[in-house]
Amino acid sequence: MKDLTSKQEKILSLVKDSIADIGMPPTRAEIAKKLGFKSANAAEEHLRALQKKGVIDIMPGVSRGILVKDTYKINQGIPLLGSVAAGEPVLAIENIESYYKIDTGIFTKEPSFLLRVKGMSMRDAGILDGDLVAVHRTTNISNRQIIVARLDDVVTVKRYIQEGRRILLVPENPNYKTIELDIRYDAITIEGVVVGVIRSSI
Repeated sequence: MKDLTSKQEKILSLVKDSIADIGMPPTRAEIAKKLGFKSANAAEEHLRALQKKGVIDIMPGVSRGILVKDTYKINQGIPLLGSVAAGEPVLAIENIESYYKIDTGIFTKEPSFLLRVKGMSMRDAGILDGDLVAVHRTTNISNRQIIVARLDDVVTVKRYIQEGRRILLVPENPNYKTIELDIRYDAITIEGVVVGVIRSSI
C-alpha cells in the first residue's frame, strides 16, 4: 500500500473496519463525517482514486457499494449472501448481508461465499432450512456434486447430474421434484460447488 496517500490509507482502513464491525461498508457521508471532510463529494473523490489504484471496486448507484479487492481483504472475512435479485451477479454488494471470519481450513476447498439456504429440499444431504452453505466459486463441476445454480431469477442448491444434453438438479428429499433441463433450450448458470455446511445457529 506504499502508493496510497495517508488519507487514502485512512479511508481504506475505515472501510475495512466498518465491514468487520457492522458487516457492510460505510456511506460517503459517514466517511466524510469520520475523517472531517467538508462534504460527501470529497469522500467520493478519494474513493475514485482508490478505485483507479485497484484497491476497491465501486458499485454504481449503491450508497454502500464499496467492494474491497481480494489483495486488501485483511479482516473482511467470507461474505454471507441474503436474497439474490434477478439479473444481479451473485456476489453483487447489494446481496451481501455481512461477513464471517471463519477458519477456511474446515472446508474441502476455500469458500468464496456463504449462502443462506431456504427450504428443506436438501434435507437428506444434511442441509436444512436456514443453514449456511459454503460455496467455492467455480464452473468446473462433476456429476453428483452439490452445486449452487441460477435458473433465471432463482438461485438453488441441488445435486448436479448431466446425461448428454440433459441436466438434472436433484433434491435430497423425496417430497421435492427433480428439475430437468435441456442445455439446448434452458438457461443455467453454475455459481459454484458446496464445500461445507454450517448450522443456522452461527
